[in-house]
This record gives sequence, structure tokens and C-alpha cells, in this order.
Amino acid sequence: MLVKGFNSNHSALRELIFATAISVSGATHYAHQVFVHITEPDTFMWNTMIRGSAQSSNPLNAILLYTQMENRHVKPDNFTFPFVLKACTKLSWVKMGFGIHGKVMRYGFESNKFLRNTLIYFHANCGDLSVARALFDGSAMRDVVPWSALTAGYARRGKLGVARQLFDEMPVKDLVSWNVMITGYVKQGEMESARKLFEEVPKRDVVTWNAMIAGYVLCGSHEQALEMFEEMRRAGERPDEVTMLSLLSACADLGDLDVGLKIHCNILELCSGDLSILLGNALIDMYAKCGNIEKALEVFHGMRDRDVSTWNSVIGGLAFHGHAEESINLFMEMRRLKIRPNEITFVGVLVACSHAGKVEEGRRYFNIMRNEYNIEPNIKHCGCMVDLLGRAGRLNEAFEFMDSMEIEPNAIVWRTLLGACIVHGNVELARRANEQLLEMRRDQSGDYVLLSNIYASRGEWDGVEKVRKLMDDSGVRKEPGCSLVEADNRALMWFLFDSKSKPKLNSRNHIS
Repeated sequence: MLVKGFNSNHSALRELIFATAISVSGATHYAHQVFVHITEPDTFMWNTMIRGSAQSSNPLNAILLYTQMENRHVKPDNFTFPFVLKACTKLSWVKMGFGIHGKVMRYGFESNKFLRNTLIYFHANCGDLSVARALFDGSAMRDVVPWSALTAGYARRGKLGVARQLFDEMPVKDLVSWNVMITGYVKQGEMESARKLFEEVPKRDVVTWNAMIAGYVLCGSHEQALEMFEEMRRAGERPDEVTMLSLLSACADLGDLDVGLKIHCNILELCSGDLSILLGNALIDMYAKCGNIEKALEVFHGMRDRDVSTWNSVIGGLAFHGHAEESINLFMEMRRLKIRPNEITFVGVLVACSHAGKVEEGRRYFNIMRNEYNIEPNIKHCGCMVDLLGRAGRLNEAFEFMDSMEIEPNAIVWRTLLGACIVHGNVELARRANEQLLEMRRDQSGDYVLLSNIYASRGEWDGVEKVRKLMDDSGVRKEPGCSLVEADNRALMWFLFDSKSKPKLNSRNHIS
């Protein structure tokens, strides 16, 4: 085309733009490079470019192209606006979407079925639900697409009653409609309603199963999520990346390494050994939380592509498991490779310094974060610095640091400092930290117990009695401690009772 005159054949240009913007995956950038050299692109070419950009990972380009189209006085048609509206929906650009709606009315395209459905989709997702409903009631009630869009809009905004009414009134329910309603219940934590609807679905797909698995993970029912996965496999449904990410999250929260290893094997079968960044990061996080840092490192070193989250997962995992030197060395390697760390990276590094007692190194990295990377410390960074100084016994410096913090210390930071005072036997500073804690919250028994313990360790029994009396006067009771033990594939809970917490036996002599 270049040899024969690039702009001479509009038909060939249309084919080239369509191929690069739509047909060939990952070629959108090349399409933009080609498009700027076309002297007089027609409406079809503009629409194709806007469509490809709206469907890409950078939908902002669709808005920019539409703006250029207007500036060059190219008249849009009824195919232009649906793609621009989809970009607005992806970006949640409400004002821009309303402006496009105005243009649709100005050009007289509102009666177009495809455009009207896209307007309903936009307003249901991020615009005005009342406008979506008015468009729907006007002339779209027989079309399953706007039914699903409007139902999803109500469900997404927590109006499950209206969403369910629409769902029940649908003349024809497609699988998208069922999935929309199940997902709505899941997002509101109504798993019983979601499960009931799930059982009624005529034919399920991977999205249906994923919604239920993710829902159980989100509400903390991890074992049910794993059971649902087994049921999914028995039903012959092939899991995808979303399924595996939910399951890895469940394994990480449960600390179930055996199941995590099985999920890893399933992932390798699914991906033919080539892990995506998301799955790799989730595996590293799961192994680290399950205590197998060697497997986490194995996954890390086996990944072809990594992002900052990959480095964060392994740096944090090493730090929290006491491998401070390895954690800091990985951070140094990250810097050597010119990978820009973020605020999460520095939490891991500061934890590593704290566990290793590297006070000066911790100060240096804290300053590097602020001065070199322009990352303002958040409460977690400040808490790490207090922990670092407290563990090292530099309690006065820890208090000075807290006084100099631009962020108001929270209860967790004060409790960290109180714990350090107890370890190093500093009653005066412990009392000060405890006073700050009691100003913030007076109902946490652990805060009283920590101060009581420091008095007891020094033989100051009057202080212990004062703390106990303060607890009684405040109506605070020490909850019984418990441990979770796994035996015969079942989780058993063992209780430890103090002098004021008495176990109750039911009619079967079981602790209740």
C-alpha cells in the first residue's frame, strides 16, 4: 500500500484499519499509528477506530478520537455514539455520557434500537437510573438486552427488590440475566438468595459458577467456596482464571496449603505451564500466607513477566516470615532493574528492617520513599517505623516519631508501642501509651491485659488490681481465648478460659 500510494485506495484503508483496530488482538496501537497518516478518513474509519479503542484497555482513546472527529467536522452517525457511550461507561464518565446522550437526541438517533439499548446500559451502570427506566419503559420492554442491563443497574446499586421484580417479569430470561441477578445477590452478601437462584438456573456457564465461588470467598465461607469448585468440576464445567483467583484467595485465608497445592496443579493444567501475572501473584500470596515461602520463591523465579505487585508479594512474604535479608536484597534487585516501587513495597521493606533490627537501614528506606520516590507515608509506614524503633528498645525515639507524625496515630500504632514498652519493661511509657489507647477505645480487653501484665512482671500488684477494677468499672470482660486445630480434615476449636469466663455445658455435655 505504501509503494502504490498509501492514501489512494480508501477500500484498502478501511480493511487495514478494521484488521488492526478490531480483528487482530493487541494491534490497536499500530492502528493508531496508521490512522494518523490517513489524510481524509471517512466515517467508517472513525467509527472503527473509536470502536477498537472503546474495547481496548485504554478506552480514553475512544473519547479523544470522537473529539478529534468533531473538531474536523466529520458528521457522526448512529454507529458512532454506541462506541463512545461504551467508553464513557468503562471510564464512569457520567458528565461526558450525558453530553453524548444530548448529541444522540440532537441528531435524532434516540429511536435507534441499538443506540437506545446502549443508552440504557450507560445510565443503568453509571448514569441516572430514572433515565434508564424511562428509556426502557418507552419502547425496549420486549428486548432481553435492556432487561438485563436495567436489572444489573438496580442490582449493582443495591436495589435488589426492584432488580428481582424486573427479573421475574422478564418475558424471556437468557443466561446473562440469571448471572446478573445471582451476582447482584452475591455483591450484597445475600448468599442464601444467590444459592437458591443458582439452583434454578436452567443451564450454567463458568460465570455462574465464578459468581458463587467468589461470593463464598467474600463472605468468609471459604470451605463452601472449595466445595462449590468440586461441584463445578463434577458438572464438567472448565474453570478459568477468575475461578482460580477466587480459590487461591480462599486457600490463603484458610491457610490450607494442601488444597493450595492442588489448585496450583489445576492452574498449571489450565495454563499449560505459562502463568499470567495475576495468577502468579495470587500463588505467591497464597504460598506466603500458608507459610511455604520456598514455594512462593519458586513461583516468583519461574514467572516470565512480573509487575510491581509480584515484587511486593514476595518482598512482603519474605519479610513477614522473618527472612529479612532476602527481602531487603530483593528490594535492592528491584531498584537495580529500575522497577519503580510503590507504597506497598515500602511496607514490606520496613517490616523486614523491623524484624531484623536494622534501625538505621529502616530510617534510610523511609527517607528514600519520601525523597526519591515522592511517596507520602501513610499510617502503615508510620506504624512500621514505630514497631522498628520499639522492637529495638528505642522507646523515647518511638514516642518522638509519633509526636512528629503528620498523620494522627491510630489504636493499632499505640498498641504496637504499648507492646514494645511491655517487652522492655518501661512502665511509665506503657502507662502513657495505654492512656492514649483508652481515650480512643475503652472496650478492648486486650489493652487492659497488656498494662496489667507489665505491672505483674514487676511485682506491682496494686497496679494489677487498679487495672482489673478499671476493667470492671468500664464493663469490659476478657473474652476466652481459643485456638483452631485441624484434625481428620475438620477444624476443631479449643478454648482457654480465664477465672471470670466459665464454660457452659449443654444437654449433651458439649461446650457452648
